[in-house]
Amino acid sequence: MSNQNLDGVRAAYDAFATGDVPAVLGFLSSDIEWTEAEGFPYGGTYNGPNAVLEGVFVKLGTEWDGYAAVPDEFIDAGDTVVVLGKYSGKYKATGRSFQANFAHVWKVREGKAIKFVQYTDTLKVQEALQETNE
Repeated sequence: MSNQNLDGVRAAYDAFATGDVPAVLGFLSSDIEWTEAEGFPYGGTYNGPNAVLEGVFVKLGTEWDGYAAVPDEFIDAGDTVVVLGKYSGKYKATGRSFQANFAHVWKVREGKAIKFVQYTDTLKVQEALQETNE
């Protein structure tokens, strides 16, 4: 079995880490179904790379300082790749930071991601969005 799907997913995380959003978008199929967890600030499903760019990536880049999605483990199941890792960042509006574990499930066909589903502890993220009363 080829590691092409695993390699594509790994490259997407590497590109995201260096701010190479066009490379990440290039890995997405034209009809990608991208689902952010309900309760996440950008929760819901986005269809197509432009919707992912506008609905998720632009917001991550403008509303957060140092937002990162750092993979710890890649699980290769052929057309499905599961990534376990950690999110972190500081929400600009509140100055509050967070760290939360994530699981991402990617479906890949012919070298392009056709589906992405995010699982994470959305409470950790929501806490960063809230103003403190100190």
